[in-house]
Amino acid sequence: MVSSSDSSAIGEATPPLVPGGYFVDNALRVFDTVDFWLAIKNSLIVSGTVMVSNVVLSSLAGFAFARLRFPGRNTLFLVVIGTVMVPAQLGVVPLYMVVSDFGWYGKLEAVIVPALVNAFSVFWMRQACEESVPVELVDAARVDGCSLWGTFRHVGVPAIRPQAAVLAMMTFMTAWNDFFWPLIVLDPNDSPTVQVALSRLASGYFLDYSLMLTGATLGVLPVIAIFVLLARQIVNGLTRVSVNG
Repeated sequence: MVSSSDSSAIGEATPPLVPGGYFVDNALRVFDTVDFWLAIKNSLIVSGTVMVSNVVLSSLAGFAFARLRFPGRNTLFLVVIGTVMVPAQLGVVPLYMVVSDFGWYGKLEAVIVPALVNAFSVFWMRQACEESVPVELVDAARVDGCSLWGTFRHVGVPAIRPQAAVLAMMTFMTAWNDFFWPLIVLDPNDSPTVQVALSRLASGYFLDYSLMLTGATLGVLPVIAIFVLLARQIVNGLTRVSVNG
């Protein structure tokens, strides 16, 4: 049996699931300390653009690698996958030089363009097309006179929509949480992202943990919102992957 004193102690030890009474005050302090609205806007632009471009471009590439027949298909796919083996840190200096030559330093293009598509996204959507797009349907559509784009749109897209939603969520979260590259190519004062702005909250001699944790809470809200919007498709995609596995 648990006594009332023990139950009250357990209740006091359990962290609350709702914000405390000082959350609003701390949130106002976050916006007063750094330009958090600008950081959220920049991160939404970067993450949203990267998410859409990765889903669209990798879906097209994955469909081509999985269901189209062209010379050098397997070799080209191995080259794409081989880029995953190269550490990202090795490309920082040449990529920074390219960004500087294009005049993108301090602009969101410096963060968006290098992340428009990546090898993992292509591999993910290629596997999705392999598992969810039957060859017979593709051949039947082409025999019936459907164009290549029409085949992808009417046969491929409906079949890979759940996996595309999973990829969208992962890509958005990765771009939102990226800190290293935005810190290098963006001005922390003029064009910060959320992660760069959060680092400024912890850059003083005295660490205000209430301010830092409030900023982290505000910074994770858009990710939760995206997950809620894509929750149904994400669950369907993960269920389909587990069943096929």
